[in-house]
Amino acid sequence: MPPPVPAPPDPTAAAVGARVRTLREEAGHTLSALARLAGVGKASLSELEQGRRNPTLATLYALAGPLGVPLVALLGDTPGATTDDGALSARLLHVDRTSDDDGTTTTEVYWIELPPGGHRSSPAHPPGVVEHVLVVRGGLTVTVAGADPVDLGPGRSHRWGADVPHAYDGGPQGAAAVDTIVTREA
Repeated sequence: MPPPVPAPPDPTAAAVGARVRTLREEAGHTLSALARLAGVGKASLSELEQGRRNPTLATLYALAGPLGVPLVALLGDTPGATTDDGALSARLLHVDRTSDDDGTTTTEVYWIELPPGGHRSSPAHPPGVVEHVLVVRGGLTVTVAGADPVDLGPGRSHRWGADVPHAYDGGPQGAAAVDTIVTREA
């Protein structure tokens, strides 16, 4: 009997891996250095860069911080791009980049969903990043380091400086929300 034929590589994983590798090299980080800064395994990062590992949202956030880039720089800026780690799924709805004499502002708009009781911790984004979440369905608690948790129901929103660790917790019915992340790059 012939050996099983390996599955073809996932084009999304390959594209994300190529973006991570390019940004890592542009930032002057070795594979080991970025893995250490992001708190991910060197072997996992190597597999991700080679397109052999599907990136989780947690891994992408962990890498975006040390690389100093918005999540969309890793995920890709094509509306509909998704990532799901079981605790939170995110689908990119829109990206807007505007430039002026002071730099570039990137606005990312995501549709996010958390299952009932789902928990997603997010590391600090680069300095100056602002995040704004608007709950559409269910309930969501946002916890930002150094602040009291904020409970949100349908139609309620919360805005915070996302350059500190923060977390989302889905309520008993889970949650669906629009999450906007604004990054200012000099």
